Amino acid sequence: MEILIELLPGLMFGALVIGLFSGLPVAVVLGGITIAFAMIAIALGEMRLVQISLIPNRIYGGSIENQVLVAAPMFIFMGVVLEKSRIAEDLLVTLQKLMSSVPGGLALAVTAMGTILAAATGIVGASVVMLTFMALPTMLKRGYSPELASGTIASAGTLGILIPPSVMLVFMGDILSINLARLFVAALMPGLLLAAIYMIYIVVSTLLNPKKAPPSPPLSEAEKAGLWKEAALSFALPCVLILAVLGSILGGIATPTEAAGIGAFGAILLGLLRGRLNLTTLAEATDGSIRTLAMLFFIFMAATAFAYVFRLIGGEHFIVSLAESLNMGDWGILAMLMLMIFILGFFFDWVEITLIMLPIVSPIVGLMDLGEHVAKTDLIYWFAVLMAVNLQTSFLTPPFGFALFFLKGAAGDLVTIGQIYRGIIPFVLLQIGVLALITWQPWIVMWLPNTLLQ
Repeated sequence: MEILIELLPGLMFGALVIGLFSGLPVAVVLGGITIAFAMIAIALGEMRLVQISLIPNRIYGGSIENQVLVAAPMFIFMGVVLEKSRIAEDLLVTLQKLMSSVPGGLALAVTAMGTILAAATGIVGASVVMLTFMALPTMLKRGYSPELASGTIASAGTLGILIPPSVMLVFMGDILSINLARLFVAALMPGLLLAAIYMIYIVVSTLLNPKKAPPSPPLSEAEKAGLWKEAALSFALPCVLILAVLGSILGGIATPTEAAGIGAFGAILLGLLRGRLNLTTLAEATDGSIRTLAMLFFIFMAATAFAYVFRLIGGEHFIVSLAESLNMGDWGILAMLMLMIFILGFFFDWVEITLIMLPIVSPIVGLMDLGEHVAKTDLIYWFAVLMAVNLQTSFLTPPFGFALFFLKGAAGDLVTIGQIYRGIIPFVLLQIGVLALITWQPWIVMWLPNTLLQ
């Protein structure tokens, strides 16, 4: 009996892994395993029946009433409104014209667009679908290789998971109980660095092999005439919104939650200024936002219950003891965690990995000491950004890379799934390279927050 009690946390975690591969909805798996192991723990005397009645209070106080998580619905709504009002579409068309004479200009325009969308919305699915609809047919028509076109769109669309205001960072900040503004600022430089490396790769690869991205035809005089006026208008609107959201956070004027409200209001205002926001469009944006939020919070509530029961039966002690027994040292454990998250990304998306794995591994991170490489106070923020960059690969790695499914669904027969898989390989390697770089040079992550937010 004592052996069974000691193994109970390991059995609960193992049941979760098996359940996730069953194909059932993640929230249902989490809830079912939580109830089952709570009953087993009560039968073994590891839990009291009254503690189950505390789970709803835990969910309400930890998720529903959480002030930090209010930022998530506002950022999602902001992104959907920008999509419905076609402000992003205007920006991409302008970028394509401005970069028409540059090698790989269309691919560079898509990457720049993905970066701006990431800073304005933080929603990966919407960004990938939008970029696919708007850019893929044009790129293929201009003679771009399907692999380069697919890889560029998928990788650019996933920048929203890393560049703030990322919805994933909102959830990570809450789970780790860290300052969300500081986490946003810490993720900004790695996100922009990754976008810059994407662009460098596109330019170099197209210079080495011009057949991958033939030059675009020169602009007509009519297109040139109004280009700069069009560019000023197309850039001004999203840049004002980004400045309002990120600028208010970086300047210490508003908390991320308050900035999310500013962003949602700003998106509505920009849609009205462009004359493309009416009651029907607003209703569609609200409906889309609510559906996304319902899925996220259903999983979040189930994950909160799972983490609560897991801790009650000694889960934290089990994980820490297991890590210490491996005798790998702090660097070895960090490498193991990064490898585990990378492998999980082949099968699950960031929602499952973040909400399930982060509460389990955070006690291990709290015990780490990497000496002078990373200050103890910076360690948790640095680890969170490492995990965010790592999780970005989960959108691109087959067989369950969600960005690939979004792209294929929007592209139809324009590209094959094989071409998409081949196209994302260089970009996944670039992501791994950036992950290695910020692991080696943590100042890339921590310089900006330590400078701006003393």
